[in-house]
Amino acid sequence: MDFETKLDRLAEVAVKVGLGLRAGQEVVMTAPLEALPLTRLITRHAYKAGASLVTTFYGDDQSTLARFEYGAPESFDTAPAWLFEGMAKAYGDGAARLAIAGDDPALLAAQDPEKVSRANRARSKAYLPALKHIVDFHINWSILSFASPSWAKMVFPDVPLETAVAKLWDAIFAASRIDEADPVAAWNAHNARLRDRKTFLNERRYSALRFRGPGTDLTVGLADRHEWAGGSEAARNGIVCNPNIPTEEVFTTPHAQRVEGRVTSTKPLSYQGTLIQGIAVRFEAGRIVEATARTGETVLHKVLETDAGAARLGEVALVPNSSPISRSGILFYNTLFDENAASHIALGQAYNKCITGFETMSEEELVEVGANRSLIHIDWMIGSGEVDVDGVSASGEAEGLMRAGEWVI
Repeated sequence: MDFETKLDRLAEVAVKVGLGLRAGQEVVMTAPLEALPLTRLITRHAYKAGASLVTTFYGDDQSTLARFEYGAPESFDTAPAWLFEGMAKAYGDGAARLAIAGDDPALLAAQDPEKVSRANRARSKAYLPALKHIVDFHINWSILSFASPSWAKMVFPDVPLETAVAKLWDAIFAASRIDEADPVAAWNAHNARLRDRKTFLNERRYSALRFRGPGTDLTVGLADRHEWAGGSEAARNGIVCNPNIPTEEVFTTPHAQRVEGRVTSTKPLSYQGTLIQGIAVRFEAGRIVEATARTGETVLHKVLETDAGAARLGEVALVPNSSPISRSGILFYNTLFDENAASHIALGQAYNKCITGFETMSEEELVEVGANRSLIHIDWMIGSGEVDVDGVSASGEAEGLMRAGEWVI
């Protein structure tokens, strides 16, 4: 199968599996400039599926870098609120959301961490009206990736650029099930397996999860009325979509006040151009009270200081060590892929959709059952072939879920 055929298949999966696009819907798409070939194919498939309008906003790494090199110091507290308000209006009117990732992971590595932190905070605040439609699952949305040269060179630094790009595309196609005889059918089968897993967990109604491994003894209390999710989901508009292409996880909402113990990261976290390695933190009453990292510790501390909820958890996810992305042995420097290589936790904002009955609950009620609130949502990996996971009942009885990183249920 040639590259053009695979790229077209990825575009088809984005529309049919990722968005589950409904005839008559608008699509709002964001993408790096390099992803133009993929965005054009997605646009074609969207119109074939009956989209009423496809609008794409492009980002440019070099323009972003110019801001940090030449922008006035006071400008880093500014974000395009008008743009995000427009997106929020589009989502409120029923538009689907598609994001294509592929920016240079190291773009801002040499920039002032304070400027990066301020810019991220300003953007997060301005984006909240649009983000609410996504985290509350009002609309069908999805994210997938494009193999940009800068990203490929970071993942495969020891080969020529052309080879690096080809290798990254091969990895993206494999993880996204594009190499299967019928990618859409393969996704349907995969979603069924994930559905079985989350059904089991929802029936068990564990009170907490306990992770144990090298440098890790962590108990993650689960939110009251929590619900497990993963794979394909029905948005509140009734459309079934796959928010992440690829995905290997089942996940739920922790209780923001009920996390205790120590945990050590098992894979590096690539965040805004900084590689944070060897994260080790300690939780008390749900909050991180000690945090170190072998590299990137200053940036980690900046993240934890974002707001009151940044040092608490908004997600816990289970991923087997034998997942295709883990077996690839590739560090992608891209959370969409790396989080699907290992079980993980996320600092910051909780997904309301993982609370049963969230549609009719007030903000105060959501916080009361344990949903965390923050401007950030940052996943980092804590699972491996050396980590065991138990489900803990309300009475304190433990049941093995994972041993050496693999499901045993």
